[in-house]
Amino acid sequence: MQNAIRSVLGEDGTALVTVQGEIDFSSADEVAQGIRDAVSHGSPAEVRIDLTDASFIDSTGLGALIEGYRAATEARTRFVVTNPSPSFRRVLSVTGLCELFGMEDGQSADLSQATGT
Repeated sequence: MQNAIRSVLGEDGTALVTVQGEIDFSSADEVAQGIRDAVSHGSPAEVRIDLTDASFIDSTGLGALIEGYRAATEARTRFVVTNPSPSFRRVLSVTGLCELFGMEDGQSADLSQATGT
């Protein structure tokens, strides 16, 4: 599946990186590079990774997000993952990445409701 990465720098200094499609072995490098580019261009105070239109993530996709987190940390840029689907949120929670990726407690609380736990 073709993947699309779009990055926009907002007037408030926040970079928004939108990921569409699958974040897997075939697209992980593109996703990581898209995040690194967003961090390095414009020196944003925060980079937000919008997963609204992302349909799948595997371990290499998680690795791409972690690479993006590291690039943001090195640049002293806040890194936040937004709008994960319930299944993505579960993966991020199980792997312990919710807090690392700046997901608010409310997003984590939604996980227990979505999974019935």
